[in-house]
Amino acid sequence: MYQSLADGLTVAANDKTVRAIVMTGEGGIFTAGNDVEEFLKHPPQLGDSHVTRFMNTLRNAEKPVIASVSGIAIGIGTTLLMHCDLVYAADSAQFAMPFTPLGLCPEFASSYLFPRLAGYQRVAEKSLLGDVFTADEVAQMGLVSKVMPAEALPSFVATQAAKLVSLPSESLRVTKKMMKKDLAVGVLSGYLPGSKSDSTMV
Repeated sequence: MYQSLADGLTVAANDKTVRAIVMTGEGGIFTAGNDVEEFLKHPPQLGDSHVTRFMNTLRNAEKPVIASVSGIAIGIGTTLLMHCDLVYAADSAQFAMPFTPLGLCPEFASSYLFPRLAGYQRVAEKSLLGDVFTADEVAQMGLVSKVMPAEALPSFVATQAAKLVSLPSESLRVTKKMMKKDLAVGVLSGYLPGSKSDSTMV
């Protein structure tokens, strides 16, 4: 699944007719998170795992990425939102970062990005306890741009994607790069494979 997502993002990056990328789930679920038992049996190699390829491809995407979240977004489902550009959620969506209760630690720079977005204490409560939090809470923390009824989400996201498609692609690319520059420096210097803080990765 991770490799398929990485491949899809790569195809989108290389296809000049693709101007924006939308990530969504199916069947009322954004993602139920990783199969922890499978990870324990077959630990991913940080430098060359399917999940690392996916997250690095998402993180490096030059085209705007919209996340459309309905249902549950557990673990990686919440983490990947920090690497998207626009995030919209159904009012029934639920989020969780249950790493600590599972004996794990936060993944893919979420321990760096989330506190800078929402403030240390609010993120500490969610990260240390692993509690589920609502779409309204996530919006208040700045991770979600807008919350709406689930039935309104697909059409709203389609409208936002159409707006992006109508804009000059080069100015979108450069603006995104400029806004992410400082965050990228912090992420690369301490929170990705091969850095001094690999322990923040799963």
